[in-house]
Amino acid sequence: MRFAERWRRTSGLIPRAILTAALVLAAVTPIVVLGAASDPLALWKIVDGKCVVDQKNLGHPAPCTSVDLSEGYAILKDLVGKTQYLLIPTTRITGIESPALLQPATPNYFAEAWSQTPLVTARLGHFLPRVDLSLAINSIHGRSQDQLHIHIDCISEATQAALMRHMNEITPAWTPFPEPLHGQSYAVMRIMGEELGKIDPFQLLASGLPGASQQMGNYTLVLVGAEFPAAGPGFILLAGKADLAHGDFGSGEDLQDHDCALGHVP
Repeated sequence: MRFAERWRRTSGLIPRAILTAALVLAAVTPIVVLGAASDPLALWKIVDGKCVVDQKNLGHPAPCTSVDLSEGYAILKDLVGKTQYLLIPTTRITGIESPALLQPATPNYFAEAWSQTPLVTARLGHFLPRVDLSLAINSIHGRSQDQLHIHIDCISEATQAALMRHMNEITPAWTPFPEPLHGQSYAVMRIMGEELGKIDPFQLLASGLPGASQQMGNYTLVLVGAEFPAAGPGFILLAGKADLAHGDFGSGEDLQDHDCALGHVP
């Protein structure tokens, strides 16, 4: 879900993370709060100006859930949904278009984000299989925050059903996914293994799809846990490209379900 859609979903309420940024940065007045609601650096100001400072000085990362100073990221509970979290680097990285993501010394933020998926199951209070869990990063056109953030949450039932229908067609190489997902075309590939390890989805996109390395900002990535028949655990990686002329903003987050219907207990 893009930030514009998130705004509508909260019925005009200022998202908690952005409100926190306003509280940290200045005395709260209606003008300050309303200004923060459209501040593209709100997440960065929360992480850099509050979470990291509190972790260093006080030993706790409020308002973040956690801050890992050695690995260089913070985890923040999103206002939208019971189970959605964000991984946010503690260094200044604007988003998927940043050249820093393709540098060898940069942490594997997708691997770190996947390691945080137990937070989703903890919020539900019961186990979720890996096939119900996902990570997403939106394109430069499908976001309103100019600090990289990876959405950690459940995959939608519709997306999961489509992936299951075509599971046997997904290979280790990029190929077009056979049907649109949430109205958008995607390329798809499989990754084997319980964890990502050193496999970096940003690198797979840049090196695997023609021309992607020159226009990374136009792409969105979605990583979904998988169990491949006769092959074992792994991941399905989806890459979509924004098509503004047709109203596609490259928001892979739309494939997630922040209500986590898959996690509801009958």
